[in-house]
Amino acid sequence: MRHTLTALIAALTLVVGFAVAQATGSQLLGGATLLAGAAWCVLREARHSAWWRIAVVGVVALVTFALSHRLADVVGAWPAVLIAAGATGVSGLLALHPQEQRTRPRP
Repeated sequence: MRHTLTALIAALTLVVGFAVAQATGSQLLGGATLLAGAAWCVLREARHSAWWRIAVVGVVALVTFALSHRLADVVGAWPAVLIAAGATGVSGLLALHPQEQRTRPRP
C-alpha cells in the first residue's frame, strides 16, 4: 500500500508541476515543483525499495516528461502531461515494492 501512494504522488507531481508552470508563467517554478515532488518520492521510498527500483521510476518519469513535449504538438499540452503522468504512475506501481529482507541464520 505504501508504494501506491508514492506512485500516485510521482504521477501527480508531473501534473501539478505543469499546472504551476502554466498558471504562473514560470517554467522555473514548475521545475521546482517537479524537483520537490521527485525528492519527496525518493526520500519516502529510500528505506523501503531497492535503489534501482527508484531509479527505474525516475528514468521513466524523465523520459515521459521529455516525450510529453513532443507529444504535446500532436495531442495538446494537457493530454500529453496526463499520458506522461499515467506512465509514471504505472511504472511506480510496477517497480516499487518493499525491499526483500535478507535474514541470516544466527550461529
